[in-house]
Amino acid sequence: MRLLDKMAARRARPKGWSEPAFWELPEPLWTSSWLGHEERSASDFLSYVDYAFKQSPAVFAAVRFRMAVLSEARFQWRRIRGGQPGDLFGTAELELLERPWRNGTTSDLLMRMEVISSLAGNYYATVADNEGRLGRSARGERRVAHMRPDWVTLVIDSASGDPNALDAKIVGYVYDPATTGTGTPRTEPVTLLPEEVVHFAPIPDPGARYRGMSWLTPILPEVRADKAATVHKAKFFENGANPQMVVTLSDVSPEKFQQYVTAFKAAHTGVENAYKTLFLAGGADARTLAQSFEQMNLKAIQGLSETRVAMAAGVHPTVLGMSDGLQGSSLNSGNFHAAARLAANTTLRPWWRNAAESWRTLVAAPAGAELWFDDRDIAFLREDATDLAEIRQKNASAMRTLVDGGFEPDAVVEFVLTSDLNRLRGRHTGLLPVQLQPPGSGEETRPGAPTNGISE
Repeated sequence: MRLLDKMAARRARPKGWSEPAFWELPEPLWTSSWLGHEERSASDFLSYVDYAFKQSPAVFAAVRFRMAVLSEARFQWRRIRGGQPGDLFGTAELELLERPWRNGTTSDLLMRMEVISSLAGNYYATVADNEGRLGRSARGERRVAHMRPDWVTLVIDSASGDPNALDAKIVGYVYDPATTGTGTPRTEPVTLLPEEVVHFAPIPDPGARYRGMSWLTPILPEVRADKAATVHKAKFFENGANPQMVVTLSDVSPEKFQQYVTAFKAAHTGVENAYKTLFLAGGADARTLAQSFEQMNLKAIQGLSETRVAMAAGVHPTVLGMSDGLQGSSLNSGNFHAAARLAANTTLRPWWRNAAESWRTLVAAPAGAELWFDDRDIAFLREDATDLAEIRQKNASAMRTLVDGGFEPDAVVEFVLTSDLNRLRGRHTGLLPVQLQPPGSGEETRPGAPTNGISE
């Protein structure tokens, strides 16, 4: 039996109240049939967390900024009319995203999606209820259940059984937690169907069909270089804020040499001994080997690493407050707004769109609508007061022109809100500007009134 058939047959079995929600795979399927049929996380998730996120100020700043802005959006439904987007509205179905878990909020959910997807390239979640049921079978009070990305395996199969065939697709997700500690029993793998899992992968991995890639992967050498420069600075101060030196002694016994080294380190090593006068005797000669910070241009070196981190994060260094972004014309108001607009249009909004579409597997949309995001209350995306006033003035002018041209006011409002010209189709009154008053309703057309404009 093919892998797809085995999973379908297993899932089709009726479930009683006593059956655990975490249904298991048959042992032969788990041990043998999966070879070549799976995709796992390409990186060590915890290494990215510990080495990059928790130890690199540049990476932390980039992820923190993305979390701060992305978490301010709200999920809403967006009406679709004639293939064109319309207004936003909410229903009770959005409660899962508004209260994803006890005391959780939409902001908490979006922050977790961002930090995990940035570090692992993938975010996985399903839905659970109070009875332990998962996915579509969850009823009653539902909550979002996160799955650590490095514990998730994508199972791929095709009609021919070849995972590399053109019709190959994801047939399941296996959540297999590792042993949590010494003596702790290993949790049995949990298998979920594709329609029971939210898989958010904003950056696709070119080396895989469905797996995502962390934006940190291309800049790991820069992270290492930045950390090395930081260690270099620390060692400089630990060694007395003095450059690396070599001291040459002539014609001394090994015992005398060791005594001299011990005394020299005690007097000049460490921050507390910085800038002391160096006294040499007995033919000793001291020479400087290392360069100073100015000679190495350490600030520029670390600034370049920060800039490359910002590039990979999709946020301009000026917006993140990095050293290379705080120089020259970058601080001009117009340049800063341009940098912020670039980050919003090329990084933030595509991220929200992908996130909304990913949750459609577990949140059913009303007829004629799609799951979308509401970014109207996000301070970072607001234009300054002058730009906002100009936009409103132009909208008001356009509305006045269209209404004076005979279009229905409500149709004009819909057009301005959606930028969809089809909203004006069939909504014209048929009256030109000088004919907005129907014939016979004006003073000039009353019975007995003169028609030549001259009163008697």
